[in-house]
Amino acid sequence: MDRIKKLCSYLDKCTVFADVGCDHGYCTRFMLKNGLCERAIISDISEKCLKKAESLLSAYILSGKVKPVCCSGLEKIEGADAVLIAGMGGDEITEILKNSYIPENFVFQPMKNVRKVREFLLENCAEIILDEPFESFGKFYFVIKGKKNGKKIFYSEAQLEYGLNSASADSRKYLLSELNKKLLYLERPLNEQTRTKIEKEVGILKEVLEKNDFCFYITRDGKLYRKKGQCYKRIKNWMELGRDNDDRTE
Repeated sequence: MDRIKKLCSYLDKCTVFADVGCDHGYCTRFMLKNGLCERAIISDISEKCLKKAESLLSAYILSGKVKPVCCSGLEKIEGADAVLIAGMGGDEITEILKNSYIPENFVFQPMKNVRKVREFLLENCAEIILDEPFESFGKFYFVIKGKKNGKKIFYSEAQLEYGLNSASADSRKYLLSELNKKLLYLERPLNEQTRTKIEKEVGILKEVLEKNDFCFYITRDGKLYRKKGQCYKRIKNWMELGRDNDDRTE
């Protein structure tokens, strides 16, 4: 599924929706077209990018349903009860929040450095409701959904690194993909410090997968087995672990 279409599926109904760093404005159009908001604010630091969204949403702007704002982050965003910030790095999103405020309700989609966003939100008592990866055309993206004030939650080291929600099919595929990369990396000649770091990360990934009743074992001769419940199945390669094959003892 297209990244923007998938991202839109995480958006909830609100009164005033703000799309920060709106680019073409597709998410705002989705919200208005589906009656998920009464009004919207679109913003971008680049006038050129903002004009793309203004062109797409020209009819809504003329009717007074959309207000375009050229600004940095949340600088001139007022009155929105739901905010989307997507397609930026985790460092950039964190800086935007530091320099302004945490929105009442939010959906963030960092392109990298997701952990920094998680840590900032938790340190500032925001409630994270959903935090998971999704796949779009072979690539994985994280989405973090929550609200400014709510139930305080605590993340484990594994959750800080790989997200709060890890039981979905896309989460499993993402975790297995990351595990495979790290195991292949361990086959290289590495210094002791790097090897220890990667081995720790492998341990965390295995812990997350096992918590979701998704266990696997490597025998001393290098054979790989998948365990689900009380059954074992010989697996030819790591990516096969992500498939929902029948579990038969071999």
